[in-house]
Amino acid sequence: MSDLFDTLRRLAATIETRKGGDPTASYTAKLLNDPALAAKKLGEEAVETVIAAVAQGPDALAAESADLLYHWLVLLAASGVSLDAVAEKLAAREGTSGLAEKASRPS
Repeated sequence: MSDLFDTLRRLAATIETRKGGDPTASYTAKLLNDPALAAKKLGEEAVETVIAAVAQGPDALAAESADLLYHWLVLLAASGVSLDAVAEKLAAREGTSGLAEKASRPS
């Protein structure tokens, strides 16, 4: 079985290679060229993931989760946010109660 983080890093690297690509020839380049579209697609995939979780079973949930992660990585790349930046945010929250962390955020 592949390590999820290694897979995400490889996929993120592939996505990076699509930057500046022809949006008529590459779906990824099209999304990278339009961060608002990338965000919209991520939202659609999030809804599809929820539907799979509650109504379609584990295989559908795994497939939709893969789509969700792909679109999340594209949105990060389109927005100039690295996986390392996300990892730093997660690491900073380690050991903190989710309720305490959420309460500490500005309104």
